[in-house]
Amino acid sequence: MNKNKGFTLVEMAVVLVVIGLIISAVSVGQNLQRNAEVQKLKQTFIDQWVMAYNQYYNRTGVVLGDSEQEPRYMVAGKEFEYVGIRQQNAGGAGVPGVEGSDIRLPETLPRICEGAGHTRIGMDDDRALAAQSLHDLMDRQGIRMPAARSEGREDRFVYLDSNGNPQEVQVCFQWNPEGQIHGSGNVMVLRGLTPELAREFDRMIDGKADAIEGMFRQYNPNPNSLTTSGESGREWLGNNTYAMNDQVVESREGLNRDEDAVMLVTAVYKMEQ
Repeated sequence: MNKNKGFTLVEMAVVLVVIGLIISAVSVGQNLQRNAEVQKLKQTFIDQWVMAYNQYYNRTGVVLGDSEQEPRYMVAGKEFEYVGIRQQNAGGAGVPGVEGSDIRLPETLPRICEGAGHTRIGMDDDRALAAQSLHDLMDRQGIRMPAARSEGREDRFVYLDSNGNPQEVQVCFQWNPEGQIHGSGNVMVLRGLTPELAREFDRMIDGKADAIEGMFRQYNPNPNSLTTSGESGREWLGNNTYAMNDQVVESREGLNRDEDAVMLVTAVYKMEQ
């Protein structure tokens, strides 16, 4: 009597279960690897730069690039100049705090970076680079910078986007004037994040992803007009379905292919000092 050499239904079910477990394990492994890369970027780069900034303040008594003799509590404050028409008094200078003197803060101060960095449309304003080098300012105070790309390029970190393409994030520091959507004061600017990463970092830092509230916001130097004042929140513009340089439409999906580089956004992280 010939034996049936084919698979029984039970055997086929077992095989399918095993295949499903293997696929599930691979998927879980990829997610764990991705989460590990996100944690590495946050802990070994972003957090370390926040610590380096605070160490600079603790050692010098001023914020990064400020004058130790006449501190302005502004990043790159050493390059500060009053702007506007000055009412002349007996001493030949404007009178701070006196109505009509028209002494006001500048609209912008130079940003402190290590080189120009990203120049993609929508990632930069027309702000000039400070004459001071980020690397030299830290090195002068003996502050250990994050072990990122290489010596002299500690301000940059390379990672893979969700499509497996290499991307580079860069940090800069600057002072933002009041009345802007992305917040005022001294900030660290992170250029080169995918929307996925930006949202994850926002949740880690502020507890939820909100592009216009909290310490971590999407870069947007437009005035904080009535269209944003009092809003409960706003989603980060863009998502990982958009490719580099795509025209982003809010709350819609792009036509990003698996082999395309994911679009990048810029984030602003408010410093405590």
